[in-house]
Amino acid sequence: MSDYPMGDKTEWLVDRPAERPAHWFLFAHGAGAPMDSDFMQALAELLAARGVGVVRFEFPYMAERRVNGGRRPPNKMEVLLASFQAQIDRVHAELQPGALFVGGKSMGGRVASMLAQDNFDRGKVAGAVCLGDPFHPQGKPEKLRTEHLQSMTCPTLVVQGTRDRLGSRDEVAGYGLSAAVECHWLEDGDHDFKPRRASGFSQRQHWESAAERAVSFMRARGL
Repeated sequence: MSDYPMGDKTEWLVDRPAERPAHWFLFAHGAGAPMDSDFMQALAELLAARGVGVVRFEFPYMAERRVNGGRRPPNKMEVLLASFQAQIDRVHAELQPGALFVGGKSMGGRVASMLAQDNFDRGKVAGAVCLGDPFHPQGKPEKLRTEHLQSMTCPTLVVQGTRDRLGSRDEVAGYGLSAAVECHWLEDGDHDFKPRRASGFSQRQHWESAAERAVSFMRARGL
């Protein structure tokens, strides 16, 4: 079941399982698509069907785009970080989650991972789940965004397509990620987990695999 409770900063899209969840996932969108894109909608529904409560929100630039139309670039990183942190605090205030995990699609997952360690140290989150991590900008593999992932102790799951142009399996193997960062690979998947037909897999299968692995990860590290 989904609903849109109004908040003082942004609307939420909440997917609630049939029974009160022990685990909640604060799920942020990527740079180019909103919180109700096909990817976000599918993953939220798959997670909720497996007993995880999901809260989606939009960063300021995307919320403005929804109201005024037109395309806007993402906010500066400090704004994205502050926006995500405000939602972490709000989830605790309004939902009193048993175990809260943070994460997102692409850019949303990157922002979550940058906040995860501090919030983990303070007991506010139990871990992070990044779906299609933008380890580097497309076409610029030398511009790595991995420094914070090399020293993390916060349990972190990265679900990644093996041919993701923002970090393929062969590339990620050489990044020296912390032992706390676990990668789950989706064979032949791209940045949206879509495989080529010849692979024998479908995008839906990969979305379901991502949800299954994320739920297992949360259950192993939550309450």
